[in-house]
Amino acid sequence: MTTRTRERDKRSALLRAARDVLVEEGYHHAKIDEIAQRAGVAKGTYYLYFKDKRAIFAELVDGLVSRIEAAIVRVDERADLRAQVGHNIRATIAVLAEDPALTRMVLGPSSGLDTAFTDAVVRMHVRVLAILARALSDGQTLGVVAPGDTDLLATFAIGALKEAVLRSTSDESALGPAQRERLVAELSRFLEQGFLRLG
Repeated sequence: MTTRTRERDKRSALLRAARDVLVEEGYHHAKIDEIAQRAGVAKGTYYLYFKDKRAIFAELVDGLVSRIEAAIVRVDERADLRAQVGHNIRATIAVLAEDPALTRMVLGPSSGLDTAFTDAVVRMHVRVLAILARALSDGQTLGVVAPGDTDLLATFAIGALKEAVLRSTSDESALGPAQRERLVAELSRFLEQGFLRLG
């Protein structure tokens, strides 16, 4: 095993351990000592990879956003528009449903937590908003999204998706295929009747 592989493995182990500790203890109560112990490394090793607790949480959040971004396809006006929009909603829900506990932690209420946690979550929201606003702007150019402020339209769409996913993952059970398809159908209908022009 190469040095690079060992380093990558330690980093991955720390991220997995941090995810578990953060979900179980909450951001405020999570301790770096426990993250390092669960990852099977010394506390000093933790600091070789992450500056502090905020840095590892930010990486978990960034990873979630990157997976959403990678799952979304750019809409092609020559292909079936409904199918493509449905795919993008389905893909986003699938990423969020992979880890309901982390999703609830990131998307759920976070009042009273420290500013580092809040800042990481706000950065995630800004990044997701920018991704969707760009997609909606492309849709306006193609004539499949009604005219309007794309930042506001993105905010409406994200709000609907966020609340629907949070409600569907409110217990410990995973969001199953049937529930996902119901969410896709209802969100698609909501968006099309609201501001999409796919017909």
